[in-house]
Amino acid sequence: MKFIADLHIHSKYSRAVSKDMTLEEIDRWADDKGVKVIATGDFTHPKWLSEIKEKLEPAEPGLFKLRPQHKLKTIKDTLADTRFFLSTEISGIYSKAGKVRRIHNLIFAPDIKTVEKINTQLSWIGNLASDGRPILGLDSEELAKIVFNTNPQVAIVPAHCWTPWFAVFGSMSGFDSIEECFGKYADKIFALETGLSSDPAMNWRLSKLDNISLISNSDSHSLQKIGREANIFDTELSYDGIIEAIKSGIPNQRKSALNQHKSAFIATIEFFPEEGKYHYDGHRLCGVCFSPEETKKHKGVCPICGKKLTIGVMNRIDELADRPAGFKDEKRIPFYSLVTLDKIIGDAYGVGPTSKKVKEKYDKLIKEFKTEFGILLEVPIEELKKFADLLVVEGIEMVREGKLEINPGYDGEYGKIKIFSEEEKTNFNIQKGLF
Repeated sequence: MKFIADLHIHSKYSRAVSKDMTLEEIDRWADDKGVKVIATGDFTHPKWLSEIKEKLEPAEPGLFKLRPQHKLKTIKDTLADTRFFLSTEISGIYSKAGKVRRIHNLIFAPDIKTVEKINTQLSWIGNLASDGRPILGLDSEELAKIVFNTNPQVAIVPAHCWTPWFAVFGSMSGFDSIEECFGKYADKIFALETGLSSDPAMNWRLSKLDNISLISNSDSHSLQKIGREANIFDTELSYDGIIEAIKSGIPNQRKSALNQHKSAFIATIEFFPEEGKYHYDGHRLCGVCFSPEETKKHKGVCPICGKKLTIGVMNRIDELADRPAGFKDEKRIPFYSLVTLDKIIGDAYGVGPTSKKVKEKYDKLIKEFKTEFGILLEVPIEELKKFADLLVVEGIEMVREGKLEINPGYDGEYGKIKIFSEEEKTNFNIQKGLF
């Protein structure tokens, strides 16, 4: 079965997360987006786990669905058919090898019983009720020991692995290798989450990642951002099926999986990495944004205030890579770089993605074509022209072709994407008026 999965989100119990991130709304929005399997997120939080147990019921092995009495109607005026996947994110802050480390790791679990056992052990280390993404003084190697001893089916995936401040390869507090971080459990780490500021091709430059599968997830803090990055699998709809599909993304396992018609990792859906908050280097307070080359010229120092620059993802990859930029690995799965539909519509009309006009146009397209991913990836352009304004359709086509202008993100600032120039919009409006 072919489906899209987003395996990293947060609940309303995490800091800086929308209060609308409830199971009912996540279920509905995921369905309209075209995400079949969505993470629960935050299973370590006592109140959220209580809601998970109350509102979800078992579906396929290791997956869950919302109980009928909690279901809401989607934009399509149907009931959602989303599956939930047990996951959480742990923030570990600890000292190792004379340096303070700040590492975020995802944990995937196959059943509630395993979740409860993990939570019991982690609660001895820190306060799990303090945040949906708890901060624990726990070494990643020790975290691995706890979860793998609890249940060998559990998976650990380093989250947004290049983010400067909180990631396994982060420039400010990370490591130079999986082995340094996870020690004797390194061989059990079979996947990394690339994060919004890098795409798979950037990661292909490191030969040390050739035995690692690269997954992409939204890390969503709001309903609108569900699926902004995701994974396309062709596998059995189950926890084991998804784990095996992820493993099939490892180059030396992919060919074997395809030949034997086993679980397959088809592709990932990506942000344009320039849009990520840490793609380039810089200093937000001074408005300084530098490419790695510019950072080198300025010796890593902000030319305005003299403080150290935050070193971004591209620079960090340059530092650790043993292959040149532009390296292509034909053994790797492909990926699609997209812009969300609300942003495309908003750019076409010159309004914000949350405006009333955008919602009206968005809802109309979802009612007609069923899912956002279907619109962005699959529906023929000529079909779209029958139901959408031509400028919106042109925007979708330009995104498919990667014809965008992007000012890269840096030091916590998202990059700025522009699909249409003002001249293009003006010419379009003139032609529309003449027509």
